Amino acid sequence: MKRDRTHYLYIAVIAAVGLGIAVGFAAPDFAVELKPLGTGFVNLIKMMISPIIFCTIVLGVGSVRKAARVGKVGGLALGYFIAMSFVALAIGLVVGNIVHPGSGMHLTEAVKGVGHTQAEAAAEGPVDFLLGIIPTTFVSAFTEGQVLQTLLVALLVGFALQAMGRQGEPVLRGVEHIQKLVFRVLGMIMWAAPVGAFGAMAAVIGETGMDALKALATIMFGFYITCFLFVVIVLGTLTKLVARVSLFQLLKYLGREFLLIVSTSSSESALPRLIAKMEHLGVSRPVVGITVPTGYSFNLDGTMIYLTMASLFIADAMDQSMSIGQQIGLLLFMMVASKGAAGVSGSGIAVLASGLQSHKPALVDGVGLIIGIDRFMSEARAVTNFAGNAVATLLIGTWTGEVDKDRVTRVLAGELPFDERTLLDDDSAGRSELPEQGGEKELAKA
Repeated sequence: MKRDRTHYLYIAVIAAVGLGIAVGFAAPDFAVELKPLGTGFVNLIKMMISPIIFCTIVLGVGSVRKAARVGKVGGLALGYFIAMSFVALAIGLVVGNIVHPGSGMHLTEAVKGVGHTQAEAAAEGPVDFLLGIIPTTFVSAFTEGQVLQTLLVALLVGFALQAMGRQGEPVLRGVEHIQKLVFRVLGMIMWAAPVGAFGAMAAVIGETGMDALKALATIMFGFYITCFLFVVIVLGTLTKLVARVSLFQLLKYLGREFLLIVSTSSSESALPRLIAKMEHLGVSRPVVGITVPTGYSFNLDGTMIYLTMASLFIADAMDQSMSIGQQIGLLLFMMVASKGAAGVSGSGIAVLASGLQSHKPALVDGVGLIIGIDRFMSEARAVTNFAGNAVATLLIGTWTGEVDKDRVTRVLAGELPFDERTLLDDDSAGRSELPEQGGEKELAKA
């Protein structure tokens, strides 16, 4: 079988990451100046997120006959996201209380001011968050790059087209052509991935160096191990029991997306590709279109684990240990606050600082301790969040009867390769309707 050209693209990404690490150690000052290369590539990807989400949701919702199906998928998704957030918090609490990662650390005066600065830049309150979902204008949802605003507009358009019936079909066909165009543009942008990966990796190594890594190795590796256990044990068990699919097969199928996330430290860089790949896998358009964008704001398993372990790390480092009751209260507050900070650069640190400021102000001084390795922890956060959203999409599709199980088996076995050139299947429109009848039967039973 002839290997597609994009295989060499991802070999180039791996080489670029290695080169970036080497440059970061050899010439740290020069490496820091390369940061715009990574930022520019991630911004190019973010530019495509709103139109891709809009097209996917409009096509998914607009082609569904009964609005109740969309509501069932959305309600099931939110319920699952909340449940998994509690599981992630619990795992973080257990590991954090066993490892005590902050023991032996020492604060300096310079470190103390960082946490207060981050707290001031933290996420808005819940009311402002809810109002912020409503865009200023119909078009501003696309220009401001807010995922939830785009989600709201797309749902309204999808329901409107659904109500129009046959009159809305020409518009749906037009949106489908636009989706093909947008994914083709995304495929072109992906060829800049090696440059972006090189710049991003060189900059972070140049900024951080080895000193911070050595000093903070305990919490960093503790966090990595906790994320690994969550993905393998919790997500792996759910995937096997519910979808009858091997988690490792699914992760292998999404291998290129994980490489992209690690090299750019942004799960948003893989969001458009996750939408395309989960549709290709055999999950219906409505489920993918609703679950993936919503999950990027509400299904933050990696962030939950990070907030838990970082809070315990700071408390131990400052010799101000918290009781289990205090820990649970603080983390429940952070769980709510983190939903308003989704998609904001550096949101993990901002939510951590704001949670400590409102719940236990004395600990805010310790936030600066973790700044040095936040970039490395953000990679594990992003990878865990991404894996959680991929699994959630497959599970919710299975629960609602909107997964073509035969296709899932064939895709994961490599019999139906993903089209890296267009990021879409020519039969995607027809295939997205295949599970609909089964889904209608499942919902009728419910």
